[in-house]
Amino acid sequence: MDGEQDEVPVDEVPVDEVPVDEVPDDEVLVVGEALVDVVRTPQGPERELPGGSAANAAVALARLGVPVRLLTALGPDARGDLLVAHLEAEGVGWAADPRVLARTGTARATLREDGSAAYDFDISWRLSDRPSGLGEPSPAALVVSSLAPVLAPGAAQVLALVAALGRRAAVVYDVNARPAVTGGGPGLVAAARSTAALSDLVKASDEDLDVLAPGEDPVAAAQRLLGEGAGAVVVTRGSEGATWVDHERVVDVPGRPARVVDTIGAGDTFGAALTRWLLAGGALSGRRPGAPGDRWDLTDAAVREALEWAAAAAAVTVGRAGADPPRLADLARL
Repeated sequence: MDGEQDEVPVDEVPVDEVPVDEVPDDEVLVVGEALVDVVRTPQGPERELPGGSAANAAVALARLGVPVRLLTALGPDARGDLLVAHLEAEGVGWAADPRVLARTGTARATLREDGSAAYDFDISWRLSDRPSGLGEPSPAALVVSSLAPVLAPGAAQVLALVAALGRRAAVVYDVNARPAVTGGGPGLVAAARSTAALSDLVKASDEDLDVLAPGEDPVAAAQRLLGEGAGAVVVTRGSEGATWVDHERVVDVPGRPARVVDTIGAGDTFGAALTRWLLAGGALSGRRPGAPGDRWDLTDAAVREALEWAAAAAAVTVGRAGADPPRLADLARL
């Protein structure tokens, strides 16, 4: 699946063909990939663990007390069974039948000595062809993750969903660029930027932004996304901290010391925890602060608290093997 992806115009997919059932207004709807991480370490044998950016985010939200449903794609195989059992055990619900692929995707994760992971993906992406209305009421937020808006053929469905639900629900987009899967050409960049332009909050690592704007300073790249329509951009820099960028300010927080077992799922956890914090505080509820000049109802101190809370959640995840995000009780102990 290497090579460039064609840009997918949002208006080419009818809204009434987006496959998602009604979502209660206290739920978060997560859309994106669920797959099996085949983890190889320098010291031990391979292990197969539930993973995928969207699945990790859904589990993280559920563990933090947020009702959540997932819109994803699996195969009718043992790995699909593993993911279904894992997600249902965590309390994650389904927005549509996920068994739409010939086989469940995998990500072979090779862990380096420092705990970071290199990935080799085998994945395809599309959603159910079953027509379904969007329904009312809307979810509290729509979280779009990683490959969902950039990997054809499912990308067109996802962009239509974002365009439709974004009129009445907060949209959070975790870029999590995967050029090894999608290719790193203009098709990827255009699709990612189109989704960011429709989003209230964009989370992107400094590496993600270097894919979207090669060689550009991360804050400048984030400000470019604001100019195209995004409401705010959070730039994560791993152990070096995170930066909130909106139309009025740039707020930095330093990195949080952590014992690193591996980094699998850390970014997904950060994004889920940040979403939970902003929803709980009312900063995302019913808002679309995307136009230049619109204000976020957050003080600088509140922004720092949100980023620090998300970083604390991610620090728990990196201290565990695989994508194993914290529960609220874990964070309370911190």
